[in-house]
Amino acid sequence: MTSAGPLELPTDWVARVARLAADGGPSGAEWARQVPRLVAEAMDQWSLTPDGPVRTGWTAAVLPVRREGLPLALKVVWPCPDTAGEHRALRHWAGRGAVRLVAADPGRGALLLERLDADRDLRVLDVDAACEVIGAVLAQLHVPAPPTIRRLSDFSAHNLTRLTARTDLPRRFVSRVAGLVDELTSDQDCDATLLHVDLHDQNVLAAERAPWLAIDPQPMAGHPGVELHPMLRNRVAELGTGSAFRWSVRRRVDVVCDAAGIDDQVARLWTVVVCGFQAGWAAEEGNHEGVSFNIALAKALED
Repeated sequence: MTSAGPLELPTDWVARVARLAADGGPSGAEWARQVPRLVAEAMDQWSLTPDGPVRTGWTAAVLPVRREGLPLALKVVWPCPDTAGEHRALRHWAGRGAVRLVAADPGRGALLLERLDADRDLRVLDVDAACEVIGAVLAQLHVPAPPTIRRLSDFSAHNLTRLTARTDLPRRFVSRVAGLVDELTSDQDCDATLLHVDLHDQNVLAAERAPWLAIDPQPMAGHPGVELHPMLRNRVAELGTGSAFRWSVRRRVDVVCDAAGIDDQVARLWTVVVCGFQAGWAAEEGNHEGVSFNIALAKALED
């Protein structure tokens, strides 16, 4: 390996990751200390040379690299249930609608990926156009799920237990979410489709072999209707307030569902469920703004 010196990680990113509690693996603080070593080992393992400064996502560090002159990207990601199946999903998609996986070392949480344009994501488009792209990408990603991917029904049952144990959320809201979970998970297709789960503007990048490709999946075997929440919780200021908020929320849902071929009525119900889980997680963190936003979002979808 040709070294460009010690790996320099942004101090604010390290501080934020360090606050993450262990979730089936190392704590965020422990993992952040390991990142330089994990990167160095993967560079040696795959005979890579650095080709630019490191970039960071929510819980990942990505380094532009080259192998025999070919531009690639080396990603190391914090081990947790959300990221555990990323390599399996990318391998299953085989580059169709998503970044292509070149190699994976799950033990290190390391992925070697094709290089996309990290400076161009869907934020360069207006909201309607971005929603159309998201829907078109989802249409490619929604294929039968492999058996090794976590299941939406299990995920829903676990998080519903957490949600119903809380006493600081409106009981009517919690009861509605509980009823929907019971109704929607009884569908025989509840766990049938391979989902991305976190597809929003910043997780779709421009590419050479396709106009846009998805990155950073948090894969799940589930119903396509679950995919809508990420594009509603991003570009929030553009949703407006009052009646404009309701119209904008429904407009985004309609555009994505139309482009992806998802039943918009079922998608709205699944999104209310996700709003419930998101409100519960926000309440656990003392994030009152997050609680209020998700309750308002659920109301806009159903009223």
